[in-house]
Parts: sequence; structure tokens; C-alpha cells
Amino acid sequence: MTKVKKNKMKTHKGTKKVLNVRQSGSISKSRQGVLHNTGKNSAARASSKKQGTSLSKADYKRIKDLI
Repeated sequence: MTKVKKNKMKTHKGTKKVLNVRQSGSISKSRQGVLHNTGKNSAARASSKKQGTSLSKADYKRIKDLI
């Protein structure tokens, strides 16, 4: 009896470029609204957006196979 290969899921390249997998296994992403048109934002808002954030558990379950 011959073994049948399972279909492999391809990596979603756009998602891979946006999200980063940390060494602990969690997935980090940058915040939206940081790249341009930031002059109207307050300094506090701008500095808080520079920090990254983690995906929620619901999104993690959905996205972990794409990366």
C-alpha cells in the first residue's frame, strides 16, 4: 500500500509580510495609521501607535495556518 501525500497549505505572502511570529509563538503586528498623515495626531497618540500589539485569540486561531 502506497502512502498518499497530504495537500500542503501555501503561505499567504501578504500576511507573512505584515505579521511577525515571536519566539514564544504569539503573533505581533504593527498598528494602523502610523505611515502617513500623522501631523494632526497628538504626541501621545503618535507614541502609543509606535508600539506593536498582539493578535487576539480568535484571530490567532484563524491566521496561524497562513503564516
